[in-house]
Amino acid sequence: MQLIFTKGAGKHDRMEVVREGAPNRQIDCPKQGIIPHDMVHYAVESVLHRRGFVTRVATGETPDFRMDAQAESDGVERLVEVFQADGWAGWSSAPADMLDLYRVTCQARQCEPLAVDVADVQAVRERILALTTRWQATGVGQSMALAF
Repeated sequence: MQLIFTKGAGKHDRMEVVREGAPNRQIDCPKQGIIPHDMVHYAVESVLHRRGFVTRVATGETPDFRMDAQAESDGVERLVEVFQADGWAGWSSAPADMLDLYRVTCQARQCEPLAVDVADVQAVRERILALTTRWQATGVGQSMALAF
């Protein structure tokens, strides 16, 4: 599967999901001042090998904003939210603080947290920073493809 992110000029970027044997799907991604939300999913899921939105789409589910709840996928979503918050803070939060926030977020949403540690947070952040560099170099109307 490929995820093709296209930088938009307005309030949205776009993600196209390209899967063999399935019609391509396009999703508008609201701009948030950092890389697109689903690109953060890509980073988390590709580094940690966990089943979240991107993995579920790769295995045949229809990409949609409201997918059925699943324990592991919900844990991934909460972790993605923590990385987004880190991004809005300049990608500089202490990994231990991020893990604390993750546990609190999971508890508030009655979600079982994934078993992640400081090394996992650092590895995901490295992937996110590499993606951020590529995304910042991508001009409006240009695309960035990621294989999954």
